[in-house]
Amino acid sequence: MSPRSTNPGGASRVRRRALLGTAVLVVLVALAGLAAYLTRDGRTSLKVPTEHASSDFLSSPTAPASASSPPHDSRGNLPVPPSTHDPIAFGKAAAAALWSYDTRAYSQHELLAALRGWLTSEKKYADTASVDALVPSRVLWKEMAANGQFATAKVNEAHFPDSFTQALQADPGAITTAYVYAVTVSGKQSIAWNGSPHGGTENRVTTLAVQCRPSHPCALAGVLSAVAP
Repeated sequence: MSPRSTNPGGASRVRRRALLGTAVLVVLVALAGLAAYLTRDGRTSLKVPTEHASSDFLSSPTAPASASSPPHDSRGNLPVPPSTHDPIAFGKAAAAALWSYDTRAYSQHELLAALRGWLTSEKKYADTASVDALVPSRVLWKEMAANGQFATAKVNEAHFPDSFTQALQADPGAITTAYVYAVTVSGKQSIAWNGSPHGGTENRVTTLAVQCRPSHPCALAGVLSAVAP
């Protein structure tokens, strides 16, 4: 398993996760671990006038093959978000970025800063803590760097979860509040270090919240705490 850091929560973090959960539709409440994303005191309704943006994406649940390329290679470049309006393509790139690191090439702080650059600029939908939690702590990073540890990612597939697709088909206007899409990505993470160039490989799967407003390229809203199939 790849290491993860922990960050203490607070009231603002709970509210941000609540907004994020509402944005990816209340249908995800049935999934274990998403309660913190879906509590909003019952004050917000997703029923808004229908616009034209969501149906085009739903008709094509997989991205072109070229979109599955990792955002950075094994030489240790920091991840840079792609400019795309396709939430599936962006989700693949974001997952590859989140599953990759190279302690030989940059610091933990530099990786955190780079990954935060993938987040939406709309603060109420940006769950920074969920992204930070996937980066090893400073102490652990230092130990990993002493061994030259690095990880690369291969994305196999990405799709809209069935529950998300069904909810949008039932209420297409729901997405127009925040244009946040749930995207489930699967792939593999390979970890290696000094003296073990091949290391080990494990399967990875995660559900991301991706914001794609019609007028702006996609951005990451956060990482859901449970996988939506």
